[in-house]
Amino acid sequence: MPISQYLKNLREKTGNDLLQIPSVAAIVRDENDRVLLVKSAGSATWSLPAGAIDLGETPSQAVVREVFEETGLRVKPIKIVGVCGGEKFRFIYLNGDAVEYFIVVFECEIIGGKLFAQDDEISAFEYFTAEEMPDLAIAYPKFIFYKKALKTYFE
Repeated sequence: MPISQYLKNLREKTGNDLLQIPSVAAIVRDENDRVLLVKSAGSATWSLPAGAIDLGETPSQAVVREVFEETGLRVKPIKIVGVCGGEKFRFIYLNGDAVEYFIVVFECEIIGGKLFAQDDEISAFEYFTAEEMPDLAIAYPKFIFYKKALKTYFE
């Protein structure tokens, strides 16, 4: 799903100005502990399944919704592995909208569904090991991709 009505209304008032957006991202693993990445249509970069938290939604509800919308998979959030924000988490979309994400990153378990693009937002899916992870659109700390991360990341 593209931009929510709330963000659309906000963008009508602010234009492309930098906005801080509360968001979620999911680390979803296959049976070989590889991490699922998605590629947005019209983009050359990979990212975690992720998106903004809608009004009235909890972060855990948002991550379940976002993963389903982007991948067709049903997931259950297991734990928070990172809380990220600040200048390193800024992104400018093709239309010029500038955002600085405040992201709660969840480790999620697949409980159902089938991997498929729900709409034209996502153009590709692929699983990667932590070692072969490509550069992502958002610069998450690398250690959160390891199954046995020694600590949770807060920045």
